[in-house]
Amino acid sequence: MAGSGNASPPLMAVVNAAVPTPAVCRKFSTRVLSWFDQHGRKHLPWQQETNAYQVWVSEIMLQQTQVATVIPYYEKFIARFATVEALAAAQQDEVLQHWSGLGYYARGRNLHKAAQIVVNDLDGRFPSSVDELIALPGIGRSTAGAIRSLAFGEYAAILDGNVKRVLCRHYAIDGWYGQTSVERFLWQVTEAVTPKQRTGPFNQAMMDLGATLCTRSAPQCQRCPLQKSCKAHALGTPTAWPHKKPKADKPVRATHMLLLEDSKGRVQLERRPASGIWGGLWCFPQFDDVQSLLSHAESAGTVDPAQVSHWGLFRHTFSHYHLDITPVHVRLRARSRSAVRETDSVVWAAPDEQPGGLPAPVSKLLDTLRRSLV
Repeated sequence: MAGSGNASPPLMAVVNAAVPTPAVCRKFSTRVLSWFDQHGRKHLPWQQETNAYQVWVSEIMLQQTQVATVIPYYEKFIARFATVEALAAAQQDEVLQHWSGLGYYARGRNLHKAAQIVVNDLDGRFPSSVDELIALPGIGRSTAGAIRSLAFGEYAAILDGNVKRVLCRHYAIDGWYGQTSVERFLWQVTEAVTPKQRTGPFNQAMMDLGATLCTRSAPQCQRCPLQKSCKAHALGTPTAWPHKKPKADKPVRATHMLLLEDSKGRVQLERRPASGIWGGLWCFPQFDDVQSLLSHAESAGTVDPAQVSHWGLFRHTFSHYHLDITPVHVRLRARSRSAVRETDSVVWAAPDEQPGGLPAPVSKLLDTLRRSLV
């Protein structure tokens, strides 16, 4: 029986599902907009002015991050980079510094790149069409639809995680929505239910519904404006939708991080390559084994074995794998002359200094070092 579990049924059940009729879509959007007018969120920082730049920044920050987490980062970011020109003119290190803690740092790098394109190639004018928006780094189809509808008041559908959840439940759409065929069908549905008038408020309402009522584990069906027509609610198992992604064990990788401290209490930090995990962020040097780590430390100065401390292993989880980190703290008696020099990719900084963006594990380790010096 559909909805009795989380296993995905045959894809033909999805491919052959019917897009709702125009009359059904009108009822859907009318109920959603009526609810939004009474209960929707209208006081978020980025809703106070229809500014394409601020809408864009907020939408990028909200990718895979909850509103409550985003708000303080957004306010601090806009206070520093009030315009797209200010963001484009900034150094990437400073941009990533203001992004530290939000995660998914490619978003921050792409935000910076896109700002430079808007300023240098588009005369500071944000494009309003979906295709032009998608051409900018870091903007996908749903984010483009959100910017077009929220900032410019033009028709464009969206399909973020909240909207997917609302639609999958309301129409009892089977299959994991990450599958190409399921996602394609969801785009057909969201384009059909999205009204040509008041598109921006409707899109905001759909995101609000998913975030506040149609939540992942505890949907508040009694308060939902779509309860009467929701198939998942009628079946009595709303949390059976959306169907879950087929489970796969995440691989585990391991690394040793060198917390190399000189006689003045400064530690060595390296800038990561621009692409890849933690791209462009500042990290402790990493090694596959302790021997390589100690060889690097010895090349930087005089190492006293008594000043080598192995801290406890801890795990940091990415979307696709676990990283087991073993920190090793080495305090140098003196740095060698070659190690004194700093470059664009290597610095010596006090634990309370931040040369740029820091990954969460590095920030935590620096906090531990700071406390040990007090």
